[in-house]
Amino acid sequence: MPKGKLLIFSAPSGSGKSSIVNYLLEKNLSLEFSISATSRKQRGTEINGKDYYFISAGEFKQRIANDEFVEWEEVYKDHFYGTLKSELNRIWEKGNNVVFDVDVAGGLNLKKIFEERAAAIFIMSPSIKILEERLINRGTDSPESIKMRVAKATHELEAKNRFDYIIINDELDKACKLAEDHIKDFLEI
Repeated sequence: MPKGKLLIFSAPSGSGKSSIVNYLLEKNLSLEFSISATSRKQRGTEINGKDYYFISAGEFKQRIANDEFVEWEEVYKDHFYGTLKSELNRIWEKGNNVVFDVDVAGGLNLKKIFEERAAAIFIMSPSIKILEERLINRGTDSPESIKMRVAKATHELEAKNRFDYIIINDELDKACKLAEDHIKDFLEI
């Protein structure tokens, strides 16, 4: 694989991770979002090659056998998610650095694989209560789903000290600027 750097953003749901990643992608930092592969069906307005690379479970398993993934996970029976080596090469060949927006377990796995070539950034809300309020105010999840996400967040917070940087997103503008400063230091720009 070509030499390039990776930025790994992980957070409990509702912490503002995607907002921070989108902010950074708009800056002139030579960053490009890594598109994951999945065997699940496309939803709504999702676009193949933009939101995910949608492939069948059979093709996913074949690509695993061919060692085409950097990492992969079977989240549910025959519902695979993973990062194709070809995706990283595509980004690095353009001279860009790879940006991941992944769950906490995925972030730690990627950091373990790429070690010093990767900066792992953990985004968190100021408290579980504020996180729960953000999830409720988003209006996209059922009360049961919110309860499940809050429970998962409590567990995910236990891993925060295994990341290179921790950003508390109490004010989005400040969190975005702090993330940008960390990225510039890591990329030496």
